[in-house]
Amino acid sequence: MNIKNTVPVNGTELNVYTEGNGAITIVFMAGNGVTCPVLEYKPVYRRMSVKYRIAVIEKAGYGFSGSATTPRTVENLVSEDREALRMAGIEPPYVLAAHSYSGFEAVYWANTYPDEVKAVLSMDMGVPDMAVSQAEEIGEEKRRGMVKKQAGLMEKVAKGGFITRLLKNRLENVSGLLSGSVLTDDEKKIYRELFYKNIAHGEFTDEGLLMTENARKAQSTGLLKCPCCFFISDMKTPAKKVSWRQAGVDYAGRCGGEVHLSDKGHMMYAVIPDEMSGTFDSFLTRHNISQE
Repeated sequence: MNIKNTVPVNGTELNVYTEGNGAITIVFMAGNGVTCPVLEYKPVYRRMSVKYRIAVIEKAGYGFSGSATTPRTVENLVSEDREALRMAGIEPPYVLAAHSYSGFEAVYWANTYPDEVKAVLSMDMGVPDMAVSQAEEIGEEKRRGMVKKQAGLMEKVAKGGFITRLLKNRLENVSGLLSGSVLTDDEKKIYRELFYKNIAHGEFTDEGLLMTENARKAQSTGLLKCPCCFFISDMKTPAKKVSWRQAGVDYAGRCGGEVHLSDKGHMMYAVIPDEMSGTFDSFLTRHNISQE
C-alpha cells in the first residue's frame, strides 16, 4: 500500500491516495487536526473500495502534504481539493464523504459546483448551523481564544516531555486505531510519526480561527440539494442551547437527508466501519448513484 502520492497544487504538494475502481469516486475529507487522513479513514474506505473508487485528500498541513500557501478559507480549501483531484487524474462526478470540520467544505462544494457532486455522506460532519449558533452563544472572541489555547497545548505535545507522556493515550490514539487491527505495524509507526510531526501545524489553528467565517459562507450557499446520508454522534461541545446531535438532526431534516444516530463517538468510523460502509452503499444504491 503506497499511501504517498503527492501532486502540485497552488504552490505546495497535496497527497491524494486512491484505490478501487468505478465511475463514481467517493472522496474522503478530513476533520480539523486529523494528522494522517489516509490512515485515519482506512476502516471505512477499505470496505467501500471493493465496489467504488475512493480518494483520500490530505489538505495542506495534513498527512504527507506540504504547507499551505493560502489562507484556510473554505473557498481555498475547496479549490485546492478540486485541483488536487484533477492533478491526480480523478475527474467528477464525486460523492463527498465528510468528517467533522470538512462538512463546511462539503456543503460549499456541493452547492457551488452541483454538477460535480452526486451525494454527500456525513461521517459525523459539522453542519454550518451548529458552528454559527455556537459562536453566537459563547462569543466569537472567546471561541477564538479557545482555539489559540488548544494550539499552544499542541505545540507542547509536539515537543515531547511530561505533557506528551501525560496526554499520549488521549491524543495520539483518540480513534483507537493504534490499539486495533486495521492498521499494519508499519502503518501504526507512520501514524505515530505523522501525529507528532503535524499536530502543531499552523493550518489546523488557522482553520479553527476561521471556522465561524467558513461556516457562514457554507451556510450562505443554502441547504444541501443533493442526496445526503448522515451519521450523527452525541459529541459534547461548549454550546448549551443546541446540542451537536440535535443540530445535525435538524439540518439533515431540512435537507431531506437520511439520518443514522450513533453513540460510538465522533470517530465512529473506527468503531463501526461495517455498519457505516454498508449503510452508505445501500443509500447510494437506492439513489442509483452506485450504478453510474
